[in-house]
Amino acid sequence: MTKWYENRWVAMIWGALRIWLGVQWLQAGWHKLGAFDATGFLTGTIAKAGGEAPIVQGWYAGFVETVALPNVKLFNVLIPWGEVLIGVGLILGALTIPALVAGAFMNLNFLMAGTISTNPVLLALAIILLFVAKGTAYYGVDRFLVPAAMNNLKDRGIFKKMREATVQ
Repeated sequence: MTKWYENRWVAMIWGALRIWLGVQWLQAGWHKLGAFDATGFLTGTIAKAGGEAPIVQGWYAGFVETVALPNVKLFNVLIPWGEVLIGVGLILGALTIPALVAGAFMNLNFLMAGTISTNPVLLALAIILLFVAKGTAYYGVDRFLVPAAMNNLKDRGIFKKMREATVQ
């Protein structure tokens, strides 16, 4: 029996929200491709950790200072491409769960860096869509991709091997 949030009519709402979220990510990343430099953002994050009323937690500022800032060239590639790929995945409904998890993780990091903007709304929507994952994927590539992958694993006997390994 399907739950109320998994039927095809409600799945239209989840699909529309998924696509809207994907468009937000695609728009955020598209203009950053090739011309993005996170140095200012990262130094601003470190600055927000000081003062009388710090916005950024000290441990996160330490992470940014010791890991992100020295590797800013890597982050200059990961952030825009991550945003674009999350957007494409959500718009198509392909690899929806990994795209939602990655999007939620990026939003969480932006929030911890002291940036509010639309991040709380996007994070909340990603979490809601994660809870109704089956309904979210009803109208998308995952509807066909996931069962085919599961059948392929079943045909190879992966689940049987896993079951036997846990019994022993």
